[in-house]
Amino acid sequence: MKVLIADDELANRLLLRDILRSMATCDMVTDGEEAVEIFRTDTMRGAPYDLVLLDIMMPRMDGQQALREIRKAEREAEVPPGQECVVIMVTALDSPKDVVEAFYQGGCTDYLIKPFTRRSLLAKMEKHGLLG
Repeated sequence: MKVLIADDELANRLLLRDILRSMATCDMVTDGEEAVEIFRTDTMRGAPYDLVLLDIMMPRMDGQQALREIRKAEREAEVPPGQECVVIMVTALDSPKDVVEAFYQGGCTDYLIKPFTRRSLLAKMEKHGLLG
């Protein structure tokens, strides 16, 4: 499994990587702009990500905008409907507005509220067919 972790906080990136390292190859970036760039490059090369863990609050480009750009990159690469990457928004914001925006305007797959546990992350991954 190939995972992209986008979070401006080093501790969060390392925690996610440590949880996933035994089951996935993880690339880590610090903002939404970097996330979109690496996602687009790898998708166009035919080496797409299986999972993107995307923080909402990041510098340069926030997670909401990055999510829209990621979905746009998939359309440009002609990724068939139903085969898009699983994108889980990871956020400290327990805001209904942010959740609604991520799901309905951005097309995220799910969200995870910080602080999260290993169990909660793996449960989300299992729910979306990434484990098993």
